[in-house]
Amino acid sequence: MTGRTKIGFIGLGIMGKPMANHLIRGGHILFLHSRSGVPAELLTQGGHACSSPAEVAQNADIIITMLPDTDDVERVLFGDDGVAEGLSTARSKGRIVMDMSTISPAETRKFAAAISELGCEYVDAPVSGGDIGARNATLTIMAGATPSAFEQVKPVLELMGKTITLIGPNGTGQVCKLANQIIAALTIEAVGEGLLFASKAGADVRKVRQALMGGFAYSRVLEVHGERMIERAFEPGFRVELHQKDLGLALSNARALGVSLPGTATVQELLNGCIAHGGAGWDSSAMVRMLEKLANHEIEAPKDSHDEP
Repeated sequence: MTGRTKIGFIGLGIMGKPMANHLIRGGHILFLHSRSGVPAELLTQGGHACSSPAEVAQNADIIITMLPDTDDVERVLFGDDGVAEGLSTARSKGRIVMDMSTISPAETRKFAAAISELGCEYVDAPVSGGDIGARNATLTIMAGATPSAFEQVKPVLELMGKTITLIGPNGTGQVCKLANQIIAALTIEAVGEGLLFASKAGADVRKVRQALMGGFAYSRVLEVHGERMIERAFEPGFRVELHQKDLGLALSNARALGVSLPGTATVQELLNGCIAHGGAGWDSSAMVRMLEKLANHEIEAPKDSHDEP
């Protein structure tokens, strides 16, 4: 689908709001719904508020969901006044439902089958890059879809992301995203351990991070989350409770596959600890706080220390 497309967007939180904004700026007609209300900013730019997901589906050719969890997606798609209800008309055949949330791969396949029965296509297209990527339209997007459906939504995805990949059939986009979340979480934990060790040993952690940024230990996590750990900047970002949810999905799917993920299970416990200490809304880099409790030491940089420009 090219040109001025009618797009529905359901879920306008930290991620969804800037993503929808890029679509409006891209010249598309947006039909919007959010449980907390449609932000005024999107309405002043030309977005149309809808009273329900069903109303969104009745008006849009592509319906996008960006929601916290599997249950939320199921409710929006198949609950009362849901997307499926709005699609249950002959004129809705051929429309595309695209879920950009991070949810269960197994449930995604069930959702796709149910949408297919209505004569519509389904795309699972979870994203990586957090709120920064959403605001800058630099998200990494991993899609599970038929090749034809992917080609139809690709121009839309290009307004929100930079790296866009068709992974395979429905469900594989979600599999890829959970793999991403496993790697990201374990890397955050590794960066936390490394900086905590350096701090406890008396080294200047800012300079340690600066040195590591030029070596084999470099990662985007070291660059962004390492700085957050040193500067104690734990505002989200990507919330602990969401990363915990994603690792829970990874572990439950791994059990179904008969796969052991011991590192993932350990990091999940650190995130559980954050939540137990009131940190559900912290940035996921704050898992270092649980490592600090185990070490009885908090990462601290010398007050006169700073990275070289």
